[in-house]
Amino acid sequence: MLSSSKVVAVAFFVMSFSLMTGSNNVFAQSITAQTVIATDLSSPWSLALLPRGEFLVTEKTGSIAKITATGNVTRLTGLPSVVAERQGGVLGVTLDPDFAQNNKIYVCLVRADDEGKTGSEVYSATLSGNELSDVTNIFTAQPKVNSGFHFGCRLAFTDDKSLFITLGDRGAGKELTQDLDNHYGKVIRVLPDGTPHPENAFLDSKVPEVYSIGHRNVQGIVWHPTEKVMWAHEHGPKGGDELNRLKVGANYGWPTITYGVNYNGTIITDQTEAPGLERPLTYWVPSIAPSGMAFFNDDILIGSLKFRHLRYLEMEGDNVVKQTELLNELNARIRDVQVSSSNVVYVLTDEPKGRLIAVQLQMDAQ
Repeated sequence: MLSSSKVVAVAFFVMSFSLMTGSNNVFAQSITAQTVIATDLSSPWSLALLPRGEFLVTEKTGSIAKITATGNVTRLTGLPSVVAERQGGVLGVTLDPDFAQNNKIYVCLVRADDEGKTGSEVYSATLSGNELSDVTNIFTAQPKVNSGFHFGCRLAFTDDKSLFITLGDRGAGKELTQDLDNHYGKVIRVLPDGTPHPENAFLDSKVPEVYSIGHRNVQGIVWHPTEKVMWAHEHGPKGGDELNRLKVGANYGWPTITYGVNYNGTIITDQTEAPGLERPLTYWVPSIAPSGMAFFNDDILIGSLKFRHLRYLEMEGDNVVKQTELLNELNARIRDVQVSSSNVVYVLTDEPKGRLIAVQLQMDAQ
């Protein structure tokens, strides 16, 4: 339950650092207040903002929590079973663009086949009170494999009601991300019923749902409502996390080009660019382990799992001109972030007993 003792006015300026010289930016971000809305969430993973100040939060261990504005938590019934092992479980969730009329949601789950092999599956469902009905599989990533890693599973809609689904290389499939006979390391674009978008670039392939290829593990995706472009970030190996603007038919290079190395320090490739492959708008070495993504006006918010903060990316067009660390004092892995229409920022902490926190963020002239 929400408690007044949970409201903390902090009014402090946070550490920021410039990525580029010569910038004329004279703003710093400050947190004016933060409010813990809900606690004891079981490894929360993804957040969707419902009308009337309510929330849906996926819990990786097997549930979707519906949370009221005052912090009451109820687990929805009707969700299919999942494999909640390693990085698997109940992952991405988003609302249908016409949710106000149809109460429809979409959720990405990790499920097993008859042989125990796992993969990402996306379901649509109707939310009725605290129950899910008309639960329908609209997409299954193929092939399934014996791996508990790199599922992707972030979801985002565009203005034309296209659904984007992010997928990882499953760890074991990194050499297959360049091939068009599987879904490893791909971003998917489908219509709400799961049929391939008619303007996808690979409609004649075995995977007509594919929008772009050459990704490692995309853990953040968000639609820019004025630019009409989908942005995404992905985990590199040891180093080499990336921020990208997605383009239909584009190849983002994994594992042919990367700024990262294997976890044991051995070289994956000495190439960071190559003809026909997209270079990231920015990258992180060492890795920040990015998770979740939202626009704050034209700037970007990203959770950092590794360094336990919310990262503010100040943008000038496609250029990241400054990065700021927020919420360091939480000492918590930030798994997801969303911004309301009134510019209130909501974050999920990635903990066995995770928290949903509202943050008041403002720009201060210097």
